[in-house]
Amino acid sequence: MIHSILPSHGGDPVFVVLIRTVVLYLLIIVGIRLLGKRQVGELEPSELTLALIIADLASVPMQDNGIPMLSGLIPIVVLLAVATILSVLSARSIRFRALLCGRPSVVIRDGVVLEGELRKNRLTLDELMEELRIQGFTDFRAIQFAILETNGQLSVLPRAAQKPPSCAQLGISTQDPGIPVILISDGRLLERNLKSQGYERAWLNRQLAAHGLSDPEQVFLFTVDQMGGTYCVAKGGAA
Repeated sequence: MIHSILPSHGGDPVFVVLIRTVVLYLLIIVGIRLLGKRQVGELEPSELTLALIIADLASVPMQDNGIPMLSGLIPIVVLLAVATILSVLSARSIRFRALLCGRPSVVIRDGVVLEGELRKNRLTLDELMEELRIQGFTDFRAIQFAILETNGQLSVLPRAAQKPPSCAQLGISTQDPGIPVILISDGRLLERNLKSQGYERAWLNRQLAAHGLSDPEQVFLFTVDQMGGTYCVAKGGAA
């Protein structure tokens, strides 16, 4: 069926390449969405390997019309199915997850750098210090634990004395304004968001008038939080 829709030799070559590329692209997007939400930097070794292989498999049918679409589709579907099975097994079995993804490694404990763990993970002192500087740490002694996660990121837990005090520790009463909700985006009024926050158009008009504006089309961004606080940026950058 795929051959009848996407012939390898007949029809306009440009059109065939276009359709094949779109089909493969959409298939990869669906497959990656099924695997779950992750940032590229948070991929486990198995997931990174899967992404590289799929990219290579998809590129060949995109470039060569002489290769049947099934030659690219079947391996990609199989790999995504295997990855899904491995993901389910990892979620259900701690031992299997450790075997597939490895275990986190403590590279600093109580301010002491663990040389053996660095060598085991092939992490140099320069790389370790670079990661610590990125997170704002220059003194090993200020660190309670530094853990190299299975995705390659370094989690740093400072000593209690090095942590900034919280409002609760200082005895300060605060109210959380919550997540700001966008009411106007690039001149477009989001009626659904406005109603979900319990406001009417008349309230919004008053808020705009306070900023010297008369129409949502003049607004680049307008948000409101749970405390009723608003943030407005007019088109042209004037806040």
